[in-house]
Amino acid sequence: MTVSGALYRSLRAPRAGQAAGPVRAQLGPGQKSYLPGWINVDANAFTGKCDVWADLRNPLPFHDASLDAVYSHHVLEHLPDQGVHFREVHRVLKPGGVYRVGGPNGDSAIRKFVEADARWFGDWPDRFESVGGRFNNFVFCRNEHLTLLTESFLRELAERAGFATVTLRLPVRETGWPDLFGDCLRTERENDFETPHTIIVECVR
Repeated sequence: MTVSGALYRSLRAPRAGQAAGPVRAQLGPGQKSYLPGWINVDANAFTGKCDVWADLRNPLPFHDASLDAVYSHHVLEHLPDQGVHFREVHRVLKPGGVYRVGGPNGDSAIRKFVEADARWFGDWPDRFESVGGRFNNFVFCRNEHLTLLTESFLRELAERAGFATVTLRLPVRETGWPDLFGDCLRTERENDFETPHTIIVECVR
């Protein structure tokens, strides 16, 4: 994956000013969320569908200031260093470029845990009846999730990386840039708009 990402960046990655329209990258489409017209980057080239096979723990396989938009949905919580990741996204975005990033909503989960509302939580990946067990599922997902995402944490990460503005999206299936992210909204499956399971922020470089 390291070699594949480096080769893509050296030989095929777009450079600023080359493309006629916006250049957009999705990080971690997996099996079901491939976006036509985007550069889809994923580590799972064999079990998922992607255009670029690269490890997202490494530097992103793009040149500086070469992308208009970056999108990731339920990917950030799997990465070991969110600060490095935000700095990388900031690096590859053009001035005025936008990062739409979402993942498990820690603010909602904490609220529902305090309310002892076990029904809000699912019973995956393990079946629990207690609110504590279900909270554990949501936050850690059998240790596949490495961090808890909250609005204040995402805002701090983005601001430290140099993003100029950070906007929390409520309802979550809305965007301030429909020309860039309109097709992403069709892949986002969020039905609870009062206490959403997913937190979405849009960060402008």
